[in-house]
Amino acid sequence: MRDHTKLRAFELADALAMKIYTVTRAFPKEEQFGLTTQMRRAAVSVASNIVEGCARHTEADYWHFLDIAYGSSGELQYQLTLAWKLNYVKEADYKAVHMQCEEACKVLNGLLRALRR
Repeated sequence: MRDHTKLRAFELADALAMKIYTVTRAFPKEEQFGLTTQMRRAAVSVASNIVEGCARHTEADYWHFLDIAYGSSGELQYQLTLAWKLNYVKEADYKAVHMQCEEACKVLNGLLRALRR
C-alpha cells in the first residue's frame, strides 16, 4: 500500500478541495443542489481517487484511480470557469483557484506520465 500523504498531488488536491468548499459558500442558494454540489464533489473526487488508488494493490488499479482523479480535476476546471461566467465567483478568487487547480492537474499529470514510463 502506498502512502498518499507523501504525494504532492494529494497535498494539492486536498488544499484545492478545502478552497472549493470556501469559495462555494458564497454561491446563490438556488445553486445549493446544483453547481455548488457538483464543484464540491469534483474537488473531493480528485483527492479521494488519489487516496483510493494508493490503497489498491496493483499498478493498473493505481493508474486507473489517478486517471479518474485527473478527469475530475478537468471537470472542476470547467465548473469553476462556469461559476465565474455566472458571476458566482469574484475574479480574484477565480484566478487564484484556477491557478491552484491547474497546478494540481499538472502535478497529477506528471505523476501519471512518470508511472507510465
